[in-house]
Amino acid sequence: MTCDFFSLAAPGVRTLQPYQPGKPESELRREYGLTDIIKLASNENPLGPSPRALTAVREALNGLARYPDGNGFELKSALSAKLGLSMAMLTLGNGSNDVLELVARAFLTPEHEAVFSEHAFAVYPIVTQAIGATARIAKAHPDDHAMPHGHDPAAMLALINDRTRVVFIANPNNPTGTWLKTAELEAFLAAVPESVIVVVDEAYGEYVDPAADCPNALHWLERFPNLIVTRTFSKAYGLAGLRVGYAVSHPQAADLLNRVRQPFNVNSLALVAAAAALDDISHLEHSRALNDAGMQQFLDACRQWPLRWLPSVGNFLCVDVGRPGREVFLELLKRGVIVRPVDNYDLPDYLRISIGTAAENARCIDALSDILKG
Repeated sequence: MTCDFFSLAAPGVRTLQPYQPGKPESELRREYGLTDIIKLASNENPLGPSPRALTAVREALNGLARYPDGNGFELKSALSAKLGLSMAMLTLGNGSNDVLELVARAFLTPEHEAVFSEHAFAVYPIVTQAIGATARIAKAHPDDHAMPHGHDPAAMLALINDRTRVVFIANPNNPTGTWLKTAELEAFLAAVPESVIVVVDEAYGEYVDPAADCPNALHWLERFPNLIVTRTFSKAYGLAGLRVGYAVSHPQAADLLNRVRQPFNVNSLALVAAAAALDDISHLEHSRALNDAGMQQFLDACRQWPLRWLPSVGNFLCVDVGRPGREVFLELLKRGVIVRPVDNYDLPDYLRISIGTAAENARCIDALSDILKG
């Protein structure tokens, strides 16, 4: 007897395209037999975790037979002190992706709609479709705009109607690196009806240069109770492999998110590592400085090639290579360099390149130069 599993699946799941992560180094080794590989594909911190986080993980290893603290009290306490906000406003997640899904599960139904921008983070359409809600995708800014392919708040606002329940905004956005400035985002939040949840995803917030005028949305939580801010320890804090993130929101919204959160969704090692990483200011500052220097390396190279790029305040740069990006991606793989094609984001001629160490950046630049010369 043959079971037709597709007919049994929820409607939104049947046509769902799963998230495609960056190519792992192990896969490239198997396919090409290479051993000397650099990965600049997943916006990871090239410095790795804080030494304090590593020490905390080692000290916690003997406790692996026990379940983690399901409430994450120690990490919430550390976040509360760091952010100056009540613990009742916090929801912990298995990475910020988990928290984004919690928002969809708590607030979206098949009768509702979610609004997000063209070229926005791939998880937004995934969690929307999985719930069975309707995605409304706003056109991004045109190519000749000061923030090309970035979020257009007016276009998003125009899509909000009586069925809209959630708006997702990545600030800065992945994969473009573009951002809404303070006045733009503040005006947008003020214009959105209170019945619509606005999620501001600040996964790359720790990398932002204050001079860029990319706002810290936590400052608006009291003014806009329908605001949820999500953050992660996967990027600047270098804990991508442990999967830990969080949301900050009105206590009532946090209560609802925690109702649909899986028990023990953040493991013991992630909890202690994240709490320790928050205290290591010098490691975070070193990570920012390395990112700033690496970004300048790539900007200088783009000017010399010359190639266009999208403005970015994250730890990556989206570069227009002037030809199908996937073709260049495949050529880079042969040279042991992994970057990220973004044709799945409707940016077919772009590559997203994560900022690495100075040596990794130089190797990527040399490989790209070789390919561009033909």
